[in-house]
Amino acid sequence: MSTVKAVHRRSLSKRWSDRKVAFLLVAPPVLFLLAFTLYPIIRIFWMSMHDISITEPWLGQPFTGFENYTRAFRDGRFWHSLGFTLSFSTVTVVFELVIGLYLASIANRTFRFRGFVRAAILFPWALPTITNALTWRWMFNQDYGLINGLLLMLGFIKEPLNWLGDSTLAYIAICIVAIWKTSSFMAIILLAGLQSIPGNLYEAARIDGAGRVQMLFRITLPLLRNVILVSLILRTLAAMQAFDLMYGLTQGGPGNDTESLPMYIYATTFVDMQWGYGSALGVLLFIVLLLISLIYIKWLYDGDR
Repeated sequence: MSTVKAVHRRSLSKRWSDRKVAFLLVAPPVLFLLAFTLYPIIRIFWMSMHDISITEPWLGQPFTGFENYTRAFRDGRFWHSLGFTLSFSTVTVVFELVIGLYLASIANRTFRFRGFVRAAILFPWALPTITNALTWRWMFNQDYGLINGLLLMLGFIKEPLNWLGDSTLAYIAICIVAIWKTSSFMAIILLAGLQSIPGNLYEAARIDGAGRVQMLFRITLPLLRNVILVSLILRTLAAMQAFDLMYGLTQGGPGNDTESLPMYIYATTFVDMQWGYGSALGVLLFIVLLLISLIYIKWLYDGDR
């Protein structure tokens, strides 16, 4: 009996020791997340409930409740920047998915210089966004830009287009640059998913007489579903937070027609120095991103059941 009790005590002691080790291993990342993730969120929310103006520090930081949020709902510039951000994210992510899947299917084939092709696909994503934006800004220049030169030479236009001075053309230009840059990111993620699909599935489908379109919708897309959803989550969240692309290409112009919500938050917080209202805009962007993430996660969860 005493032997059984001793074994039980040793077992409890070992479990407690394992728990202490697990706690010590988990504690550093948890503390890191609390310090650099949770605290800033709480701090921003607290600031959004106050009227904080850096240019008028003598007014203090009076509590205003949800006044900054009601102000945002009455702010036409907020709704325009949010609408532009949602539209930009939707258009670019859809095209990036289609083009990325096509590039991934090419890179997944066996051919000569395949390594070089894969590196070339990754090249646009490797370039800094602001570098891309400034380079394309020169290319879209109305007077001596490459884009107008090519269109004039090919006969598609009769006079140079003011790409960055027209609202519609500026929107198209931003989408073109974003799709050119980030389709390669989609391609790399989807390529990893394609390489996990057994080749004998396609061989069996060919024997049964299936065509490329049938294999795409019956084999490739169903088996890539989770990979596609993960890539959509990553790209949608990144597109919703886009700042440097618009800033480098159009600086939100003409007027504020291509101003994304992060750009408006920046202008409110660091140009107008209205930290309380800027914090409220940041919280609203966080809520929008959270809702989008929950929709994607529910879609992913429902598909796995």
